[in-house]
Amino acid sequence: MAVVDGTVAWLGDDDPARTLHPHAEVIDLRGAFVAPAFVDPHVHVTDTGLALTGLDLSGATSLADCLDVLGAYARRHPESRIIWGHGWDDSVWPERRAPSTDDLEHAAPGRDVYLSRIDEHSAVASRGLLASAGSDVPAEGAPARPLHGDAHHAVRARARLLLDPAQLDRARRAALGSAAAHGIVAVHECGGPDIAGADDFRAVLALGADEGSVAVRGYWGEAASTADQARSLLAEHGAHALGGDLFLDGALGSRTALLHEPYADHAGRGAAHLDGAAAAAHLRACTEAGIQAGFHAIGDAAVHTATAAFAAAAAELGGPAVAGRAHRIEHAELVSRAEAALLGRLGAVASVQPSFDALWGGPDGMYAERLGAARAAQTNPFAVLAAEGVTLAIGSDSPVTAMDPWAAVRAAVNHSVGDHALSPRAAFTAATRGAWRGAGLRDGMAGTLQPGADASYAIWETGDLVVAASSRSIARWSTDPRSRVPALPDMSAGAPAPRCLATVRSGRTIYEAA
Repeated sequence: MAVVDGTVAWLGDDDPARTLHPHAEVIDLRGAFVAPAFVDPHVHVTDTGLALTGLDLSGATSLADCLDVLGAYARRHPESRIIWGHGWDDSVWPERRAPSTDDLEHAAPGRDVYLSRIDEHSAVASRGLLASAGSDVPAEGAPARPLHGDAHHAVRARARLLLDPAQLDRARRAALGSAAAHGIVAVHECGGPDIAGADDFRAVLALGADEGSVAVRGYWGEAASTADQARSLLAEHGAHALGGDLFLDGALGSRTALLHEPYADHAGRGAAHLDGAAAAAHLRACTEAGIQAGFHAIGDAAVHTATAAFAAAAAELGGPAVAGRAHRIEHAELVSRAEAALLGRLGAVASVQPSFDALWGGPDGMYAERLGAARAAQTNPFAVLAAEGVTLAIGSDSPVTAMDPWAAVRAAVNHSVGDHALSPRAAFTAATRGAWRGAGLRDGMAGTLQPGADASYAIWETGDLVVAASSRSIARWSTDPRSRVPALPDMSAGAPAPRCLATVRSGRTIYEAA
């Protein structure tokens, strides 16, 4: 492969390439392989960095372990105005309950503490932080009641004010650096007024504008009711699109995803954040303004609201007008075949996270606990979406799951429900070409390595599984040049993951392993 001015200029045999480019710098990969770089279409950059550089609770194996980790962190960082942590997951703990306010006070006495659940749709906080945010402060001995909805947003906003600007900048740079080290050249930042606010959103976009960094495409999650308002919101925030985490509902783990029928382990049906009329108005306004739109929709009732908005916009403006905008639905965990068919007809992109199934799927997983076995078996139907013509864009929702594209591809291939799984080639394509299409780039070149394509790629070392020596790997992947998918390593469960040696964005190296 020859690269000239950030573009792939030649792909083929060595001899013609050396004749065409006699003065080129030649890089011998010594058995490593080149593949199109990954794009992560759903991340929260600053929160990811705060977990990477601060208190990450995703490894806590019990409530007691979580509190021990919190206490140790508090003792190591007496200077911190706020202890900001992320990643606790009560669904996998033997105690089966969230930390209480009393638990936080005992583990970190007198400190302001904010700990978001792994799905970021609920959190727990210390008494001092609750009081300063104007929230109700539970009495001593009160049971654990995680914050949801507006109460959560108010406390989260107050906690953010206590974070040091240098700490935030360090976190953002750490997150983008980690992305590059995992072969990612672009991420889609999903911000909004109730997520991290406008200042954080602009700061993340500014870092992504540096050509030496991972590129950032900004999705601002605020609804518009008219085309003029949509254009104004886009300009005000410097966003590329009005979607991402524009919430129709919450998350299954927090029991805030909106369902048609009650949860199996709770009397409620979740929470609706945007009604059907407002969702339809937003999609119509963005379509008229020529802006990509989208919604966060996880539960079946929320997905129904989203698909109804697509149908209403198409009825008024025409199917081609809607399809031409590549509008998105984030997560789409409980979607029927009929809804998938409608989304496919209207050119929708489903931004999905296969690692959710790896974490919480299966007959003994959190989904089965929340939904019951029958509904749990319907979650994350990737094959159904693909078969109905929906463009799949595979990502992480980091820090909910790690920015690890190979792990996400492997999770899609090894879905807990076999009928929902993707082939290795389809999964890899969804994490590369599909993710570029998720940004509205439908030129047939983005996410490929062919003459004329942007030279954004990663170089991978596979140890004993070098592609040229692995007939099993070759057999699992198409080597037909028309597929534009290179031979890639085995994605079977348990197979070793490739190691990133370098990541190149438009011909410029943005990461190189030591």
